Amino acid sequence: MHAPPTAPAAAGTTPRRTRRGAVVLFLSPFFALFAVVTVAPVAYAGWMSLYREQSSGLGFGGVERTFAGLANYAAVLADPAFRASFLHVASYCLVYIPVMIGGALAAALLVDSAHARAKRFFQLALFLPHAVPGLIAAIIWIYLYTPGLSPVIEWIDATGGSWNFFSPAHSLSSMVNIAVWQWIGYNMVIFFAALQAVPREIVEAATVDGAGAWRIALGIKVPVIRSSVVMTVLFTCVGAVQLFTEPTLLSDRAQALGKDWSPTMYIVGKAFVDHDYAAAAAASLLLALVAGALSFVVTRIGKRWQEA
Repeated sequence: MHAPPTAPAAAGTTPRRTRRGAVVLFLSPFFALFAVVTVAPVAYAGWMSLYREQSSGLGFGGVERTFAGLANYAAVLADPAFRASFLHVASYCLVYIPVMIGGALAAALLVDSAHARAKRFFQLALFLPHAVPGLIAAIIWIYLYTPGLSPVIEWIDATGGSWNFFSPAHSLSSMVNIAVWQWIGYNMVIFFAALQAVPREIVEAATVDGAGAWRIALGIKVPVIRSSVVMTVLFTCVGAVQLFTEPTLLSDRAQALGKDWSPTMYIVGKAFVDHDYAAAAAASLLLALVAGALSFVVTRIGKRWQEA
């Protein structure tokens, strides 16, 4: 008895083992980098949050590390400043996210309109603020917000009005303005790229049926790019929870913004001002937990919207 000869591999086909090895080869750099810059720091923060550093004796015996369990988490959660920081960010998100997503989507729809002129110019003009370095942007906004220097305030005063960008009533809108200025062009590019995949046959058929520009934009284009909208909302929410640059930029002049206004500012203060690295590690992991829960909620809501 002889085993039947195996059929030769068809020309142009690749053995399964070879394909699997190629996949592992190309993905291994990502997983290695992910483990080094994400998994390892999170694991180290988790280990650090379970200990507490105490100076021994009169301070001449160095610092000893003792196991604290969940005491650091309990201390952070009991801190009113930490809890208030999430309320501050929640109020910021209620204003920032609708303005950001709505403005970026409106700009993308306008640029994608058949009546739009100089589309490349407006895409570049809206995206350029995102390319401005953070330090340069900080100088620009401090200049535009400072009375006696800002031409904007001079124009407002010339019309008989008054506006203080650093006042408690306007500090939130000042932060939202900075963030929207920097990110609206970036999200507009994402939406515009998604709009290019909308079948033009559907748009032309709707036009022939008498649908207007608003009906086509809201009834055809937006539903088709729902996945891109959900992804952008998800990234915007995660970024907003980690708010740091804008309140830090305004905290020196705005009386309503303290050093612990946002969770990230609280974490930085604990780590580099109070030198309480265990509390900072516990607070950072709690912030990551909140960001993960928010991502889950946004993903579930977005999935239901896409299935509707």
